[in-house]
Amino acid sequence: MAKRKRENGKISASSNNQATTSSLKKPQDSPLPLNAKSGSSKVTVNDQPGRKKPVVTDADGKPTKVAKTSKHVDVKTELPTIQIITGSYERALHGITATLSTHENEVKTTFADSFLFNAHQSAIRCLALSPLPEDASQGIYLATGGSDERVNVYSLSAAPMPEADSKGRKVPSMPSLGPNKISENPMNRELGTLVQHTSSVTSLHFPSRSKLLSASEDNTIAVTRVRDLEVISTVKAPKPKVSGQASGDSANAGTTPAGVNDFAVHPSMKLMVSVGRGERAMRLWNLVTGKKAGVLNFDREILQAVKESKFSHGEGRRILWNKDGSQFVIVFERGAVVFGQDSRPRCVLLPAQPTKVHQIGYFMVGDANEYIALSTEDGRILFFNTNGVDDRSQDLPVIHPVAHVGGQKHSIMNRIKDFQILDVSKHGYAGQLVAVGCSNGDVRVLTFESSELTDPPSDKGLIGKASGDVYTTGSRITCLVAFVMLPPHDIDGGLSEAENGFESGLDSADSDSDA
Repeated sequence: MAKRKRENGKISASSNNQATTSSLKKPQDSPLPLNAKSGSSKVTVNDQPGRKKPVVTDADGKPTKVAKTSKHVDVKTELPTIQIITGSYERALHGITATLSTHENEVKTTFADSFLFNAHQSAIRCLALSPLPEDASQGIYLATGGSDERVNVYSLSAAPMPEADSKGRKVPSMPSLGPNKISENPMNRELGTLVQHTSSVTSLHFPSRSKLLSASEDNTIAVTRVRDLEVISTVKAPKPKVSGQASGDSANAGTTPAGVNDFAVHPSMKLMVSVGRGERAMRLWNLVTGKKAGVLNFDREILQAVKESKFSHGEGRRILWNKDGSQFVIVFERGAVVFGQDSRPRCVLLPAQPTKVHQIGYFMVGDANEYIALSTEDGRILFFNTNGVDDRSQDLPVIHPVAHVGGQKHSIMNRIKDFQILDVSKHGYAGQLVAVGCSNGDVRVLTFESSELTDPPSDKGLIGKASGDVYTTGSRITCLVAFVMLPPHDIDGGLSEAENGFESGLDSADSDSDA
């Protein structure tokens, strides 16, 4: 059952935003030389009061030209604009645009508020983005899930607001009472609310632009059609058996925690793997029939290798397939296990220094090198390379990180709750961008080059650079998503044309096959 939510308010930026960001210092122009020489004549500067600019004259009082110097010349490279969205315990859904530029091998970030409002009645627990469209006139879907059992769906502009329209008229900027710039986009709007689950929403995923999957602590995974927010199928997971003593903050006396922690859909959209609370196992689902395909328990060898003791929960917390569907990884409290397509464990991923693990991500370097990234409690993102693992080995090898970004050297000491790795190699930058959301409310952008992973430096594997610009949201971040925005499109036709283009994208997306 879907409930359409009609409100007059659009997604807008709040002028009462109390978030602060560090001021960016622009490079100053080269100072005019005071004692330049032209031939044998002495050159002086006439800086009489009332003049706007000092005039350089020679010994006879005639104006003379001064040769330009390239000592302070900076060559700047503009990078694409990034849209970052964060959710928090304080119910705030915060949209931030980050404009990056490089000069003198340093990355500068300029942040601006896109929207900020209370999206749920309680904490926001998860976010999801639909695939990015090819045309900037179409939008991108954003889904938010919270502890209030609701799933909200929004449409966001895939391109930033242009500075001027096709006729050269400058688009007026929004006034701001705080130090942050406001960049409101009229294409950002709310589509509706899904009221299907009876407990907190734990995970969201868009397998395509036309379908949305949502998991909850009520042990169900709902498949929703985005066009009208209609639930077309529901996958029901069995509740775990009572194991005696209650554990977990949401478990009543004599019960065990229940609910789906996370799920991952195979790229073929025919298979899904899920992990749940109170279960030392993973479940396989056939998405064609909507029925259970199997249950695989985590044996003692796997749990011991990933530092799970008999007093630990032993449950999977995060799960993710790689791009081609040849393997998936399950995250536990202090490590992760990589499984092959046949669901057999291949290797164990452990931090070099024992710490808790929060989020996971896959990314490619070139066409063959695939890396796994894990965010940790101590403010680092660890990179693992599993390409050389022997699938025929009887032992379960332990893989340690080859490099990392963040940490104390990059002034990140708080836990990284969520992150997003963005490939901007198509935009003239030979490297990766990492949008990071910390538990203390800080949002930062890190950069690293792909060549650093294959040949990391000797400084204990530390790679990349951290922009000195930090955006402080003022909220405790729980989740984060980000994407590289497309070039701005022509806005001369008004908002109606943009909305019509977005709706036409919905019709074409709905013709896709069901998940």
